[in-house]
Amino acid sequence: MSKVLVVEDSTPQREMIIDLLRGSGLDVTVATDGVEALEKLQGSLPDIIVLDIVMPRMNGYEFCRKIKADPATQNVPVVMCSSKGEEFDRYWGMKQGADAYIAKPFQPTELVGTVKQLLRG
Repeated sequence: MSKVLVVEDSTPQREMIIDLLRGSGLDVTVATDGVEALEKLQGSLPDIIVLDIVMPRMNGYEFCRKIKADPATQNVPVVMCSSKGEEFDRYWGMKQGADAYIAKPFQPTELVGTVKQLLRG
């Protein structure tokens, strides 16, 4: 079973994403911001990370840059999932190393499909 780390500070958003991913047969762990997510990566690496951008302590851009610069974590795919839906936000997310970018609100099939596609890749 593939492991997903969901990094999201909003409880309703986090619960919805967890339900969607678990419902599609994935093993989900959670962090509420980038600092906590980095701590979780010390234990074991997930197969993919679903990452919010606007969070306290460390935002998603900074977290993505950190893990993509680290040889131990640089190959873990990252799906940025944010309410920042402008074209520039998408461009900037990809420049930080994200493998995919989904704007909120999103269709459940878009998130699950993107995660499954990156896991296969």
